[in-house]
Amino acid sequence: MFELHPQLAQDCITVGDLPLSRVLLTNDAQYPWLILVPRREDVTEIFELSEGDQRQLHTETTAVAHALKDAFGADKMNIAALGNMVSQLHVHVIVRYRGDISWPAPVWGKFPAVHYTDEARQQRLDTLRAVFDKDFNFTEVEL
Repeated sequence: MFELHPQLAQDCITVGDLPLSRVLLTNDAQYPWLILVPRREDVTEIFELSEGDQRQLHTETTAVAHALKDAFGADKMNIAALGNMVSQLHVHVIVRYRGDISWPAPVWGKFPAVHYTDEARQQRLDTLRAVFDKDFNFTEVEL
């Protein structure tokens, strides 16, 4: 049975589910930053997924990246599946701007996260849900 890694649960806000992946918003207001976590147990690498799940993850990652780029006017999209700190397979999809605090370096380890205020978090979630409602078969998760 799928269980979200405790570190991801602590660092993120659940947005909802796509057909394969749980979609999380990283609690760092400096970047529009989603994480896709395939709802499969004991998977740490993309190649450990079935071929069908690999294709679905690629489809979801690509669609999310397109949607975020359009919704937030990104200069660049960063997509990564590192897993060095959290081994559960997850894919980061991060909107980057030439003027963001970390540009042009990676976002990891440069600056501490700036957590969303309640109002900013709700605005970001509303924007994301509007994008997903339009472009995805998206299911909200009961928490």
